[in-house]
Amino acid sequence: MDWDEFYKGTPAWDVGHPQRAFEALLEDGEIEPGRALDIGCGRGDNAIMLAMNGCDVTGIDLAEIAVSDAKAKAAERRVNVNFVVGDVLRMDQLFKESEFDVVIDSFLFHTFTDEERPIFAKQVFRVLKPGGKYFMLCFSDKDPAGPGPRRISKAEIEHTFTPLFKVIYIADSSLVATTGKREAYLLSAVRKNIF
Repeated sequence: MDWDEFYKGTPAWDVGHPQRAFEALLEDGEIEPGRALDIGCGRGDNAIMLAMNGCDVTGIDLAEIAVSDAKAKAAERRVNVNFVVGDVLRMDQLFKESEFDVVIDSFLFHTFTDEERPIFAKQVFRVLKPGGKYFMLCFSDKDPAGPGPRRISKAEIEHTFTPLFKVIYIADSSLVATTGKREAYLLSAVRKNIF
């Protein structure tokens, strides 16, 4: 899939502001200041919000156009975020082990195939410190069937992440797309201290 093609326009997930679910995690103290990684950062709204709330933030996305736009947006707002172009399935080539305290994922997990999911979970595990937190917002199977990304069940989330993470909760949530509000799951998980 050519992600840059999406960013020649305005993709459905690019709403121009942070997702409310992540704002609430900051407000509730679930995300605290520290080293944060926004995977699939797009044009950087969630990453910039984390940086404005005391985090040392890196954003990664496969789309060069999105990363370029994110850098410009951060500079315009005078916010320091390290945006990089890269493949989240190969983060071991970009980041050190245990580099981050928190990883967020907005609109990314549901794009992976069944075969890619365990690779992705291992990559997130690798970049997080033991006890580091992973928060993921994805389309849920409660969202009406139709066009758009694959809907994800709680069982699929648990199956992917429980080998390497302690699942704290999988809560009903919503995400905002250019097409309106959609049903979502919000995962809170902690990296296990294994290997």
